[in-house]
Amino acid sequence: MEKGDCCTATQEYPHPFIFEVKLTRAQRIRGLILGSVLVPVRVTLAALFFLIMWPIARLRLAGLSEEERARPVTGWRRWLFHPIILLLSRAVFFSLGFPWVRVKGRRADLKEAPVLVVAPHSGFLDMLVLCPTQLATVVSRYENTKLPVIGALLEFNQSVLVSRKDPESRKMAVAKLIERLTSKGYWPQMLMFPEGTTTNGRALIKFKPGRCPQREQTENYLPVYNPSEEEKKNPSLYADNVQKLMAKALGVPATDHVMEGRVPVSKLGGLSLPLEPPGRVTLLEAHEIKVALAKMIDRCRSGAQGSKASADELTSILSLKDKQMAVSICGLYSKDETVDLKQLYFSVSALSDFTNFKALLHSAFTLFDQESKGSLSEEELSDLMGAMLGIPQHNTGDLYTKASSQGMLTEENLLRVLTTHPTYQKVVNDYLQPEEAGPQPSPTAAAAANGKAVNSNGVTHGANGFQQHNKKLE
Repeated sequence: MEKGDCCTATQEYPHPFIFEVKLTRAQRIRGLILGSVLVPVRVTLAALFFLIMWPIARLRLAGLSEEERARPVTGWRRWLFHPIILLLSRAVFFSLGFPWVRVKGRRADLKEAPVLVVAPHSGFLDMLVLCPTQLATVVSRYENTKLPVIGALLEFNQSVLVSRKDPESRKMAVAKLIERLTSKGYWPQMLMFPEGTTTNGRALIKFKPGRCPQREQTENYLPVYNPSEEEKKNPSLYADNVQKLMAKALGVPATDHVMEGRVPVSKLGGLSLPLEPPGRVTLLEAHEIKVALAKMIDRCRSGAQGSKASADELTSILSLKDKQMAVSICGLYSKDETVDLKQLYFSVSALSDFTNFKALLHSAFTLFDQESKGSLSEEELSDLMGAMLGIPQHNTGDLYTKASSQGMLTEENLLRVLTTHPTYQKVVNDYLQPEEAGPQPSPTAAAAANGKAVNSNGVTHGANGFQQHNKKLE
């Protein structure tokens, strides 16, 4: 594991998904000169070693039936091919500029720890950790098996494969993991990256149930962490405690950030809060936003055309200069070139100055109360909060319990909890309030003085994308 050089746990959490490379002029010149010579040599050598590994990796399981492949490889297939692939793997990383790997601590044996967890996960070069761990088994996407060389190496490794498109594949993967981790030494040790995604390595994000040294990589083995009885009953608590232990060893903060789909979020009161609200980005890019909001809510209420809008329709609604910007905005809310106008309307309205929170909540409550019964179900509450925050919400049970009375969630009770409960009041203050400049010069003048841009909606933004003001609910 890499030793961090940034903040302690008492300092403000750094953004784990943004990394700025700061190089001096001398470093840039040296990089250009040496890079022009070393990059072709290193890539050529690495490619050569990969090509040599390809057929050897295929030979390990050649001729075995599906039943035999479902068992760990033993005998001559292991002692002959395993050292060769291990040596070639080390040669690949040596070619890429990792001549030495410093190891601290003692690696627990298979019976002590059937699984090794690795953090932080900063990029594909983290696969270097496979060499000191003797090519431990990994978990990978099924789609990777179709890649040249990589697919052969995953087959050689007898990796657990998961398809993101097939829910049944996830269930099968979980079953395989349980089988291997409880096999009492029958299967080889496994290696996992519990963060589930890559970060810049300056903080550990929440463990799920790019900085990389150029010359030296350090691997630090920590003592085996055995779960307590309480942790056995609560896997999330176990994951959190392991995260904190590893963060302390690394000298970096342990944050509650996590990736949901393609969106980095933090958790508060069961709600998923995007690190950069999509509604704020939309405000920066759109023109004549008040007119656009009126068009969106009228369409949502009419129900004639439905609330889904394509990128072409969004270009017209937001008066954008080109379709590509509309496609980018759609990408903030969904995986395709469409967007739910209810989600877009409420997430943008919450951050604009055109309405107050109480009026906005009333509009949302009325729209999502599909049967006009004066109350929301738990599913309807999830849809409402997802629309206002700009990303889907799957864990609103705690909010529903606190806001409902006698099994009914009314608008009055929801407003009371969101504006008075300390946890949810923070959500409203930080994510569902407009940016308010207060007693300052005009937005245009202030933006010019600070070298920032200002759009037609009076929203200023600089290098970090937006400027956060503090408007609180009293």
